[in-house]
Amino acid sequence: MMGGTITFAPMLPWPVLAGIAALALILLGIALWRGLAGWALRALAVAALLAALAQPALQTEERTPLSDIVLLIDDRSASQQIADRADQTEAALAGMAAQITALPNTELRRATVPDDPGNAGTLLGSTLTEALAAEPRGRVAGVIVISDGRLHDPEALPDPPAPLHLLRTGRASDWDRRLFIETAPAFGIIGEETVIRLRIEDSGAVPAAAGQLAVLTIAIDGGDPQQYTVEVGQNLELPLVLKHGGQNVVQFTLAPTPGELTTRNNAAVVQINGVRDRLRVLLVSGQPHAGERTWRNLLKSDAGVDLVHFTILRPTEKHDGTPVSELSLIAFPTQELFMDKIDEFDLIIFDRYAARGILPAAYFENIRAYVERGGAILVSAGPEFATVESLWQTPLGTILPARPTGQVFSEGFLPRPTELGLRHPVTAGLEGAPPVEGAPQEPHWGRWLRQIALSGATGQVVMQGLQGSPLLVLSRAGEGRVALLGSDHSWLWDRGFEGGGPQLELLRRIAHWAMKEPDLEEEALQAEVRPGTLDLTVTRRTMKDTVGPLIIAGPEGNTEELTLPEVEPGRFSDTWQAPGAGLYRLKQDDLERVVALGPASPKEFESPVASGAALAPLLAATGGADMAVEDGLPTLRQVRPGAPASGRGWIGITPRDVYDVTDIRLNALLPGWAWLVLAAGFSLWAWLLEGRRKSVARA
Repeated sequence: MMGGTITFAPMLPWPVLAGIAALALILLGIALWRGLAGWALRALAVAALLAALAQPALQTEERTPLSDIVLLIDDRSASQQIADRADQTEAALAGMAAQITALPNTELRRATVPDDPGNAGTLLGSTLTEALAAEPRGRVAGVIVISDGRLHDPEALPDPPAPLHLLRTGRASDWDRRLFIETAPAFGIIGEETVIRLRIEDSGAVPAAAGQLAVLTIAIDGGDPQQYTVEVGQNLELPLVLKHGGQNVVQFTLAPTPGELTTRNNAAVVQINGVRDRLRVLLVSGQPHAGERTWRNLLKSDAGVDLVHFTILRPTEKHDGTPVSELSLIAFPTQELFMDKIDEFDLIIFDRYAARGILPAAYFENIRAYVERGGAILVSAGPEFATVESLWQTPLGTILPARPTGQVFSEGFLPRPTELGLRHPVTAGLEGAPPVEGAPQEPHWGRWLRQIALSGATGQVVMQGLQGSPLLVLSRAGEGRVALLGSDHSWLWDRGFEGGGPQLELLRRIAHWAMKEPDLEEEALQAEVRPGTLDLTVTRRTMKDTVGPLIIAGPEGNTEELTLPEVEPGRFSDTWQAPGAGLYRLKQDDLERVVALGPASPKEFESPVASGAALAPLLAATGGADMAVEDGLPTLRQVRPGAPASGRGWIGITPRDVYDVTDIRLNALLPGWAWLVLAAGFSLWAWLLEGRRKSVARA
């Protein structure tokens, strides 16, 4: 194919030529004003001179026509697998591909929107952008998308250079019902009410038979589900009181309704981290001693602890004659603390307390009942624990995990974890712990210098002292917990005696175990999800030597068994990759846990009813059409740019008439001497014409 245009290669810059032309026009104007007969010939002479300076040439090109490109995009995301959409896509893909390839001078380019396992949704905008970037924009004659119209990256949609058409899968009769969580707190205060707001919505062509009521099932931490009948389309508020710290998993399940598109959006999971607002601790101190401030410093250093310190500074046996009215000390409200408001405390600590008749037996009876109802006490025993004033002699003795023998060892000894203590979360992994047997390792803990002999331990002995006798005993009483520390010399670690030891960490663990912190439970099944993945790290903490297989139940009801290897004493752990997002139920021995991997309802199924609303602005801007596949495939036409690109039963593409230039030739219109001859000829003709007129005028 040939093509030609006129080009110029001026000998002088264009501004100079423009100045010459302007001067020539002025002179010609003067000639015309004076009535010179050859002004027109003189104008032609000037034009010939200017043409000689501009050097006009005829440029001819050898052109090779290029074919047009039509992009055909098929959506293979998860929502395209609902009902018969996959079959619709295949049929539309085959039909449109055949029509495109049948067009003259037209090439087909394919691109697929893949299913994203990372729950990013349908990335149609990104796929379109990448497909257009791979082709010359000048050759793209049209874009045809086969999809349900749902996309999750509208900000990535490109600006196509040609009409974009949507062939929409799905059916006009499609409808769906979904469960939607509007707001849910990430944290909640244990014992206080928190609110989850949710909504049940219908979309699409909802039949009258679907009704306006739905059955909603709620289960907390995999417990027994409870069913409620709720109204569709109404905002619902669920008040919830968290009963334990750590993750609280609340699962919502909507009963399926016959005819809805999918049940994958009928479930939702909310994970709320239960935290304590403030820990209320009652510290009851007996005889003042060097370690008393240790407990106070420990508790006051934690901003989340409210401490009430009850101490006896004036024993009953001390009589100095000072009237009570003249004492500066304020009497403690013992009745209110130990009877009326005892349930408001999370932990009661007895530090070297001796039963000297200050607190009546009824108070100790009430403290025992408080523990059995779910409270916690920690006893730090001193020499008085081995006497007749021991707490063992009070009603608390029935729940204490060991009894005093009456002996007090006043010699140095090295506290050690027992075999059981190496597994127990209170004492396992304490930095610098010496081995159970043999010489102390370096670095090691410092010694303590006094121990109260204990016997008849009924709880878990996790630390031992002199001659292997129990030093720290943990036990349960009813719904509550009791910790007994058989020494008042833990403060030596705080002072760095012989290198010190993890005094703060040990006492913190004891206190938090007594208050039932989930991270310090002896028997626990924990699961941690690596952010952005489906990797699940499962950890089983136990006091046993072996554990049974871990049974994992998936969201579709399928199960899988996993054997956890022991990674350290009392700790079994392994990482497992889930096949997909959803709610998984873990069970091992008598422990169960529910964990959510990704959302319970993936993005792909949030709005499964097909719709072209998201692409409507782009379709309107390019003149494209939104057509349902169920109505039949449209025919494909070629239309000129600017003309309507769609009509009843047809869609159009715009041929681009693009070509490659393979050769360029330049041929001067006239050689330079020819232009000069023309200029001279016109000038001579003008001179002769004007001379003849003068001769005639004289005659």
